[in-house]
Amino acid sequence: MLGVGSPILDILAQVEEKFLDTIQGAKGGMEMVDADHQQSILERLPGEQKLVPGGSAGNTVFALARLGIKTAMLGKLGDDDYGRFYRERLLALGGSDQAFIETSEAPTGTCLSLITPDGERTMRSNLAASLLIRPEEAESIDFSQYDIVYIEGYMLYSSILPTVMRKAKKAGCKIGFDLASFEVVRTFREDLPAILREYVDIVLANEEEARELFGPEPSIDEQLKRLSSWCETAAIKLGRKGAMIQSGNEMVKVPAQLVERPIDTTAAGDLWATGFLYGLLNKKPLAEAAWYGALISAEVVKVIGSEIPDSIWTEIRWRMRIR
Repeated sequence: MLGVGSPILDILAQVEEKFLDTIQGAKGGMEMVDADHQQSILERLPGEQKLVPGGSAGNTVFALARLGIKTAMLGKLGDDDYGRFYRERLLALGGSDQAFIETSEAPTGTCLSLITPDGERTMRSNLAASLLIRPEEAESIDFSQYDIVYIEGYMLYSSILPTVMRKAKKAGCKIGFDLASFEVVRTFREDLPAILREYVDIVLANEEEARELFGPEPSIDEQLKRLSSWCETAAIKLGRKGAMIQSGNEMVKVPAQLVERPIDTTAAGDLWATGFLYGLLNKKPLAEAAWYGALISAEVVKVIGSEIPDSIWTEIRWRMRIR
C-alpha cells in the first residue's frame, strides 16, 4: 500500500478544557496554522510535550507496516532531524522510504495535538515542507508497485492530488480516500461528489464528516447508501456506536470495542482504517475487516498519541491470527 499525505511529526500535549478557550477555532477539529501561530500556542502550554511520527495517512502506513503489509508513503520531508527521524522509524518497522521526497526549502511539518481530559483532540497543524510537494514529483512515482493507494482528505489542499489519482487509476490501483475532518468536507463539499465518483474505490468517513457532506436530513443509512453509489466500498465510523459499511448490496454494522475511559482519540480513525484496509487487502469479509478496525482503534485510544506499545501489537496480531 502507498499512503499519500503529509508526513508530519505530532506534538502531543495534555490540556484542560479551559485552555481551548484561549485558541481560535472549534474543539475537536483540525485547522491549518502558520509557524508563528503554532509557536504562540506551544509557548503557553503547561507541562511537557511528546513527539511521535504522525499525519493521517502516515499513522495508517506505520500501523500497516507493523501488521506485515508492504508499505510506503508519498510525501515531502524537510532535510532535518525531524525528517530523518520520521524516515528511520518507518524503515525500522519494515516499511519503505522510496516514495519520500526531501527538501531543504522548509522544515518537516508538525501537528500540535491538544488532548483534553475527555480524550478528545484538537489539532493545529503547520504543514511546512509537506506543502511543497509538486505535481512533477508525484509524476515520478511508479504506482504499478501498489495494490491500494490510500489518500488522506487533507490532500484536497494539495496540487498533487489530480496527478496521484490519475496515475493510480491508470496503474490499476484501488484508491482509498479518507474524508479527514468536517472542516475539510465543508471546504470541498461541492467538489467531493465528482472526485469520489470518478476516482475513489474505498471511501471512509466519520459521522460528522458524512453529516457535513449530506446535511442533517438524511439518515446514516441513506448517507451510506449515497456514498456506496459513488464508490465500490463505503464506511461511516460512528464512534462508540461502531461502524456501518456497504459494498454493492451488502451492508454490515459492526459494533465498537468500547473503552471505558479513553485517554486520547488521536489517530483512532487512522488506526480503524489500518484494520479495515488490512482486511480488504487480505480479501476478508466486510464484517471481519471492520472488526479488525474496531480492535486496533480501541487500543490506540488507551494511549497518548498514535503509538501503540510493542507488547499490545503482539496481542493484536495474535487476535487477528497474523502469523
